[in-house]
Amino acid sequence: MDAASSLGIDKIGFASAEPFTELKDILLRHREKGFESGFEEPDIEKRVNPELSFESPKSIISIAVAYPSKLPNPPRSEPGAYRGIISRSSWGSDYHDVLRDRLAKLEAFIAERVPDARLMSMVDTGVLVDRAVAERAGIGWSGKNCAVITPEWGSWVYLGDMITNIPFTPDTSIMDQCGDCTICIDACPTGALVGPGQLNSSRCISFITQTKGYIDDEYKRKIGNRIYGCDTCQIVCPKNKGMNWTHQPELQPDPEKVKPLLIPLLTMTNKEFKEQYGRIAASWRGKKPIQRNAIIALGNFRDQSAVPILSELLLADPRPEIRATCAWALGRIGGEEASSALNNAQAKEQEPAVRQDIEKAITAVSQSASR
Repeated sequence: MDAASSLGIDKIGFASAEPFTELKDILLRHREKGFESGFEEPDIEKRVNPELSFESPKSIISIAVAYPSKLPNPPRSEPGAYRGIISRSSWGSDYHDVLRDRLAKLEAFIAERVPDARLMSMVDTGVLVDRAVAERAGIGWSGKNCAVITPEWGSWVYLGDMITNIPFTPDTSIMDQCGDCTICIDACPTGALVGPGQLNSSRCISFITQTKGYIDDEYKRKIGNRIYGCDTCQIVCPKNKGMNWTHQPELQPDPEKVKPLLIPLLTMTNKEFKEQYGRIAASWRGKKPIQRNAIIALGNFRDQSAVPILSELLLADPRPEIRATCAWALGRIGGEEASSALNNAQAKEQEPAVRQDIEKAITAVSQSASR
């Protein structure tokens, strides 16, 4: 552990490389119920059998790197200057890069001492289920919120894996410490946690904010001012109470970047987006989902000062999902200016899905005015 700490690794554990046989049944049931996000490795056999990715594996090393949960001096949302929020997992530098750096250092450390070592590292997008590896390696237990919870760092940790031909002595798994607690399940804004350790990804706000295209109306209000990700099930977890980690320099947040003003996001060019957000994990889907989510947030704030830019985008933006979302937001905000913009757009809009949202928004403004 001392060596791991010197490499910037907060916790390290060792697991056997035997197939994850029990996990296979869980993943199959998850798929049958339609709970997958679509971001996973599609081949379930590869997800549960390390030998399909690495010849004659003997061990899997799991690492955890802790990240912050509290924003120092957070800027405040104010009328006319409302802000969105990016989830904690995307604060600081992209965790994929940070973990790859830590794993590369660990690979070099091992290779120097074991010349014939074979090593294959994976971060998030690898074929194995990193939470299952971490659980087997004694990093933590799998919480009811589907996060790995460590006794030392809570669930505010990134996970990485390394398969190797070195037969390390396996660590002992940690017993589940959630007990009868269901706070995370009860707090989930959309009911995406359908049971202990069971997540319906299609209902998860973290997943929804990363999708491209249209968002169902039932989720828009529940998104609130989240423009990327969701931390609710971790924030409410009693095991995370008082835990905030500031010792990893690359992972510390820029408050203005992770709690940004919403209106400026709407006119940001691709170049500006890359300059401001290109180095954080939230940038991987590009600017469109974040802009769409910012529009939803402005609607939820009912920000009258946003009506001019929302009206402009409704009439002129080439992206139908942006126009449709602007219509919804204007319907939420209401007022004569919003009503005028919606009626103008209705006369010009050709896309059926957008026209439908404009009509719903016109109805919403009319009903609001009659109250």
